[in-house]
Amino acid sequence: MIAKLTGLVDSAGEDSAVIDVAGVGYLVFASGRTLRWLAAQTGRVSLAVETHVREDHIHLYGFADDLERDWFCLLTTVQGVGARVALAILTALTPDQLADAVLAQDKVQIARAQGVGPKLAQRVTSELKDRVERMAVVRHVAFAAAGAVVETGTLPDAVSALVNLGYRRGDAFGAVSAAARKLGDQATVEALVRAGLKELGT
Repeated sequence: MIAKLTGLVDSAGEDSAVIDVAGVGYLVFASGRTLRWLAAQTGRVSLAVETHVREDHIHLYGFADDLERDWFCLLTTVQGVGARVALAILTALTPDQLADAVLAQDKVQIARAQGVGPKLAQRVTSELKDRVERMAVVRHVAFAAAGAVVETGTLPDAVSALVNLGYRRGDAFGAVSAAARKLGDQATVEALVRAGLKELGT
């Protein structure tokens, strides 16, 4: 199995790129995010690779970093999400935005991806919520789904406070995100916790 490719970018198209490794061109399918990154490179690049072997083909999927590959593998465990749809989701949302959307159960954000309808978006958020809470793929909370620019640390602190009160992190995240949208960018930790508790109560 190929897990990594290092070489020169021979070409980059709408859904794939060719990576020249010692004179051998590897066709690699990738998200729009990774393809834009590849198109901007002038020297050697390294891609994390996921290899899919089927009876009739071998496909390579390339990623700018391990985090994006982790999300690709996670997304393709959801019924109805194949490699193409997973790449579409990763084109529409960064890994951090995707983590935020899943934790907040924000299916509207997931449905931004081409080829993803409301039902599939709902399946992605519901099936991945518990797994995302447990996995190291959520390395930090960016709160892109909250739609508010709040002083650094305020939102994570509010989530931590609710977790310490016994609520699950995913539920706490969704409640604080909803509270932040209502209270705006000047909300204090205390205000977010109080509003978050009201959200959880409803």
